[in-house]
Amino acid sequence: MKILLTGGTGYIGSHTAIELIKRGYEVEIMDNLFNSKITVLDEIEKITGVKPKFYKVDLLDKEGLNKLFSEGNYDIVIHFAGLKAVGESVEKPLKYYENNVGGTINLLEVMSKYNVKKIVFSSSATVYGEQAKTEMTEEMQTGVGITNPYGETKHIIEEMLKDVAEADKDYEVTILRYFNPVGAHESGLIGEDPNDIPNNLMPIIMKVSTGEIAELSVYGDDYDTVDGTGMRDYIHVVDLAEGHVAAIEHMKPGVLIYNLGTGKATSVLEMISAFEKESGKKLPYKIVGRRPGDLAIIFANPEKAFKELGWKTKLTIEDAMRDTINYLNKRS
Repeated sequence: MKILLTGGTGYIGSHTAIELIKRGYEVEIMDNLFNSKITVLDEIEKITGVKPKFYKVDLLDKEGLNKLFSEGNYDIVIHFAGLKAVGESVEKPLKYYENNVGGTINLLEVMSKYNVKKIVFSSSATVYGEQAKTEMTEEMQTGVGITNPYGETKHIIEEMLKDVAEADKDYEVTILRYFNPVGAHESGLIGEDPNDIPNNLMPIIMKVSTGEIAELSVYGDDYDTVDGTGMRDYIHVVDLAEGHVAAIEHMKPGVLIYNLGTGKATSVLEMISAFEKESGKKLPYKIVGRRPGDLAIIFANPEKAFKELGWKTKLTIEDAMRDTINYLNKRS
């Protein structure tokens, strides 16, 4: 089976490439390298012994996509590519709609032209919006109370994929809603290394630990949680990558939707403490006001993925911290 990963040199894409190659799949990668580095291909080769074919193509380059698919003979596309900085999406919404939604339209048009009708889409828990619930299930309403254009683009793409599959019954679509990916490959060769300003907790912890950011801001310590700080579902990126392997091995006509999370929540202070314990280094932080719209606790109910895909997480927060620190040490 030949699989194309769009955005495959990124954080989640590169880890997924490794797990697919390990299982004998033929993997090719396209990426515009806007938020990743070409050297990731060398690291994938060191880990797997295989260097995936790479094409520098942008989703907005319809001609480039056509050329890629005319020669590719792909069976499945795993669609990771997209802009993902939440704050930037608020400042530059049109850029996000053009790139994420417009780029996906181009991709789907070219896929249909070359009769590639299997796609796994990298979505996000942000599609659930600000629902006053702590445990997210796939049956919950989406698209209401989304607070940023990034999340809106994920929801729009999900709806587009449902419409495409409804119009053409040959389509096999799987939508994977991520929670909070953390960690790195156990080799320390690849991990999270964003080019943009990080919005998520873990890359900020990493940058505070290396001195690139002076201190970490903790948004609120008066929530009804174990220690007053917000709690989220943090999933090891290797578990997340395994979820993609399970997804492509259980595809069928129509649309399947799965949460990929651990089923439990960890607080901001627990994350800081786990990093400090593993690294032996104190992380400076300050408590600041709550962010508008932040809920106290959010986590995935991953039961559907376990029942239908046979997938569940195996790695812990401690594993994620160990692997992140190993990655930071190898990089320094």
